[in-house]
Amino acid sequence: MAENSKSKQTSLDFADIVLAQQLFGEHNNHLLRVAKATEVTINARGNTVFIDGDQIAAALAGNILKQLYGLLKEGYPIHTNDIDYAVRILSADDRANLKKIFLDKVYITSKKSAVTPKSQAQKAYIDAIRNNDIAFGIGPAGTGKTYLAMAMAVSALSKGIVSRIILTRPAVEAGESLGFLPGDLAEKVDPYLRPLYDALHDMMRFEKVAMLMQKGVIEVAPIAFMRGRTLNDSFIILDEAQNTTTEQMKMFLTRIGFNSKAVITGDITQIDLPAEKASGLVETKNILQGIEGIKFVFFTKRDVVRHKLVQEIIRAYEELEADRQKAKSDG
Repeated sequence: MAENSKSKQTSLDFADIVLAQQLFGEHNNHLLRVAKATEVTINARGNTVFIDGDQIAAALAGNILKQLYGLLKEGYPIHTNDIDYAVRILSADDRANLKKIFLDKVYITSKKSAVTPKSQAQKAYIDAIRNNDIAFGIGPAGTGKTYLAMAMAVSALSKGIVSRIILTRPAVEAGESLGFLPGDLAEKVDPYLRPLYDALHDMMRFEKVAMLMQKGVIEVAPIAFMRGRTLNDSFIILDEAQNTTTEQMKMFLTRIGFNSKAVITGDITQIDLPAEKASGLVETKNILQGIEGIKFVFFTKRDVVRHKLVQEIIRAYEELEADRQKAKSDG
């Protein structure tokens, strides 16, 4: 791959014409996407691209294309979303290495698709889970906290690193006792644990999940059911942890036994507890950082890995809410 730079035009040559075509995308869609995101003009001729625009923007576009080409050479298929992730990562840090992020295969799902990090925060999160007994993932919805934790759990189970997976979350809307909900225990608990089931079924075939749950290898239960247990040889995920009370969080963290790993996820801006109750997640953030074997990873809106339209919709509603708040304060 050769590179020639003039004042405002950069040309890049990609040696493998087949990979170059995959990089460019059908009807050069990938090139157009990079060009729009970086505010440059990109034209292709054969296996060469010509980038025109501001020098810094052109350098960014070139960096994106070169690193995506490097991924293709490693056998990583480039999809539209990958273009968006690459733009976001390299716009924030031009020294980021996409190979180290995108090629870190966490798990291959039953549909034969690879679960890999899509941002630097996700990569840091995966490494935190690998290298610590307790890892916290804190940040907004849609950043992959629960999904990646689930992939790590299923991977650990399939490799025999742990003998069971335990998935739990507080059923705050139902109250601690779940007493006023109709039906038997499963019917009462299921609505609050459905997001965990959804992630699990993405990783494994429905029949296999059912069989492992029947054997007790995979257990899904509200946090109240953790009391009095010691969880050895387990991969434990506590989801929506911002809605745990101080007592629940302490109880959960002290259940962790030998050869076990715990991942705690939550969004401290979305606490549904009564105003007089402190969030267990907020407290742990304040008192447990710096302890060896415990790692906190923080996500931001930049790490949201949802459909681009969903991001635009969220942004539109946020702007609407900001305008309403401004109108209130002005009034």
